[in-house]
Amino acid sequence: MTAEAVRARQRRWNLDDNAVRNLGLVGVLVVLVVIGVVTRPELYADPTWVRNNVLTILQQASAIGVVTVGMTFVIVGGGIDLSVGAIIALAGVWSTTLATQSYGALGMIFTALVVGLAVGVVNGVLISYGRLVPFIATLAMLVSARGLAAQISGKQTQVSTNDTINNLATTRPLGIPLLVWLLAVVVAAGWVLLNRTTFGRRTVAVGGNPEAARLAGINVKRHTLMLYALMGLCCGLAAIMLTSQATSAQAAMANLYELDAIAAAIIGGTLLSGGRGTIVGALFGVLVFSTITNLFAINNLSTEVQNMVKGGIIVAAVLIQQFRYRSLTQLLKR
Repeated sequence: MTAEAVRARQRRWNLDDNAVRNLGLVGVLVVLVVIGVVTRPELYADPTWVRNNVLTILQQASAIGVVTVGMTFVIVGGGIDLSVGAIIALAGVWSTTLATQSYGALGMIFTALVVGLAVGVVNGVLISYGRLVPFIATLAMLVSARGLAAQISGKQTQVSTNDTINNLATTRPLGIPLLVWLLAVVVAAGWVLLNRTTFGRRTVAVGGNPEAARLAGINVKRHTLMLYALMGLCCGLAAIMLTSQATSAQAAMANLYELDAIAAAIIGGTLLSGGRGTIVGALFGVLVFSTITNLFAINNLSTEVQNMVKGGIIVAAVLIQQFRYRSLTQLLKR
């Protein structure tokens, strides 16, 4: 079988696999809803409550969804980022200082985006040009960014007094929360960027085989830097979204967001070793985790049990992914 035939066969397999995986995630969402109906039938009997609950799930998924889009690009490009929660905290705290708030909503948004971008660039430089392993570089940034956020805030919660920022979480164009619209825009832009642009094709190439990508003329170091910069921008936007929901920011905000983002991307079909991923699948992964969180909340179950369930889902997703990838490799060698 020629190389071109192998690539064509793999593309067809990827399309079919993504469709099956997405249908499977839809099935998981249906199962979760059924569990909710069985465990709390009195709530699901009220159509108004159901509608409001769906909007609540979507709004809770908005910030982590934006982060997951960035994480999908990083993982497809062969990297990982453990510092996203800390970047969000630093951007949120920096954008809610009294000095920053004095510049109004645009000043707060600008600050959050610039801080997120700057930290992402630092991660990218350390990994691309400093040749640090992504795990180590971003783990160090996790500690450093949390520490700086605590230093800036004095370990205190900083209240946002800007009505424009605070109203982002309560504004509902066409009856749908504005934050959900923002998530939809980011997902759409991420899908186009990954699937319809040279940047997306280069991301897949770099994640699949960095050396082959370099020989093909791709500046692998610069592209990796751009991926982490994109991740930082997503974190800056997520910081504003979370600040608007809580009307405050603190050094402990977005705790374990790196876990949720990585898990959502993986169960959505993003290959942990890089070279393959899907924005739509990642979005479904976010919705699955948000629905699980909501299901635990309405049943008054503890966060500890919820985290154990999430951990089990991550392990199962990686095991299934490895099995399917080995099966594909063996099939293409025939």
